[in-house]
Amino acid sequence: MSDAPKSAWELALEKLQKQDRERGEAGPAALSPGQKKSIAEVRARFQARLAEAEILHRSNQAKAAGDAEALQKLEEEFQIDRRRIEDQLEREVAKARGGGRGAKKK
Repeated sequence: MSDAPKSAWELALEKLQKQDRERGEAGPAALSPGQKKSIAEVRARFQARLAEAEILHRSNQAKAAGDAEALQKLEEEFQIDRRRIEDQLEREVAKARGGGRGAKKK
């Protein structure tokens, strides 16, 4: 190890790791190659879904150009859809992390 002083961030990280060890908590387990592949597939699938939603949103915006109320409603709906897709992504990634092959293929 070097003799350079540690930053506040490094000291805080070491303290938190020590507390975790004392409580018997382990850090996140390393992912297997299968889990990494599943997670990458899930992320790619949901990235495509987000891109599709964005394209549809832009198309709807063009159709509603000039109508401020319609544009506001479209924006709100898009944000709801985006959050829903992102939430689904996180659930699928969590499944893939936990079960290795827990991610569903569609």
